[in-house]
Amino acid sequence: MAAGGGGRADNGYGGQQPRRGEGPGALATADLVYQGFLCICALPNASIMFLLSCRWLVIAVGLVRAYLAKGSYHSLYYSIEKPLKFFQTGALLEVCIVPSSVVLTAFQVMSRVFLTWAVTHSVKEVQTEDSVLLFVVAWTITEIIRYSFYTFSLLNHLPYLIKWARYTLFIILYPMGVSGELLTIYAALPFVRQSGLYSISLPNKYNFSFDYYTFLILVMISYIPLFPQLYFHMLHQRRKVLSHTEEHKKSE
Repeated sequence: MAAGGGGRADNGYGGQQPRRGEGPGALATADLVYQGFLCICALPNASIMFLLSCRWLVIAVGLVRAYLAKGSYHSLYYSIEKPLKFFQTGALLEVCIVPSSVVLTAFQVMSRVFLTWAVTHSVKEVQTEDSVLLFVVAWTITEIIRYSFYTFSLLNHLPYLIKWARYTLFIILYPMGVSGELLTIYAALPFVRQSGLYSISLPNKYNFSFDYYTFLILVMISYIPLFPQLYFHMLHQRRKVLSHTEEHKKSE
């Protein structure tokens, strides 16, 4: 999650990041997301999950191509910035589609949208941080596995390898993603404080004040009770699902 500064941050090698072309406006992007959502809803469930998985494959391919072209993992965020914003924002429309807990899915999606727009997009200086790549890679691998799991489950042909990956790789990917998110927010704090980004000071006609710097600190603190709950929930699910699978194999 992050806040925004002025110009493009230095790329760490003494040069400025290349200028990027302007993307579609907010209304145009929202309309594209909505139209795409309507088209997706008309498809069979398995096809929906396959298409949702393909979004993250696009980001994965973009990261690999950029890495091979540059020969470095630094600042790879710029190679996938636009699709990441588009796809992650569009995920808001999926909360009631995916066959998972609505509450957990909504929390995960909202936190990612917040980190994408209110932190990484808003605070340009953090976009060169390696922590950004950390959470993007964790999100990408997690979502490719998750939607592949949903797709094959709906087709009633779920390979054990995908089930195992779904309930095992999170052990590394969840802490990896959370570490990247927290480090990115932390890196944004000095720039937020200096610029007063999104903060509202008194006096004003609404008699209301808001300190975005303090809000980000509270967001970081909220990870302390929330992350263990989600993590141990997945560990419980792992024991439940994989042990049931092993018992089923033995019975055969």
